[in-house]
This record gives sequence, C-alpha cells and structure tokens, in this order.
Amino acid sequence: MTRWPHEPHSVPDAVPESTAPLPAPEITEAECRRCGTLIAGLDGRYACGVCGWVNDHSEGHRRLPRADEDPDRPAKGRRRPRQLPPPPPPAG
Repeated sequence: MTRWPHEPHSVPDAVPESTAPLPAPEITEAECRRCGTLIAGLDGRYACGVCGWVNDHSEGHRRLPRADEDPDRPAKGRRRPRQLPPPPPPAG
C-alpha cells in the first residue's frame, strides 16, 4: 500500500492568491535580551549566535510569507530527492 494519493486532492484556497511581489526584508539591529550582544536580524526577528537566544516570530515587523509566496519553493507535485545508499562496509 502506498502513502501517496494517486490523484491530487483539490483543496480550496483559504487565502486569495497575491500577485504583488513581497518587499525586500529590512536588516535591523538590537541587543540580545539574554547576554547584551549587538545582533542583526531581518524585520525584527533575531537569533543570538553567542548565547542562543531567539525572539518569537510574532515580534517581527511584518508578517511572514506563506509557503506559496516563497520564490525558492519547489514546483507543485515535486518530491524530495531519494537519499543516497549508505557507504559499503570497510574491507577487512
């Protein structure tokens, strides 16, 4: 039995398609709330490389793009490539 459906299911769009391009993200700076290091982020979303602190995604200045708005998203119906087989055991 296969896990993949044989026919694509039609799911109604909950959000109407947007044809406007997304604006470029803005580079913003702030102090880490845990260790005080000056950090940079995109649109008010930060992650500190020194102590590992990350602010919540809802604290950003703009909404996050939907998956269908991502220009790097794979084409519809495209699957993840197969993993390579493991290397052969060492001879010996």
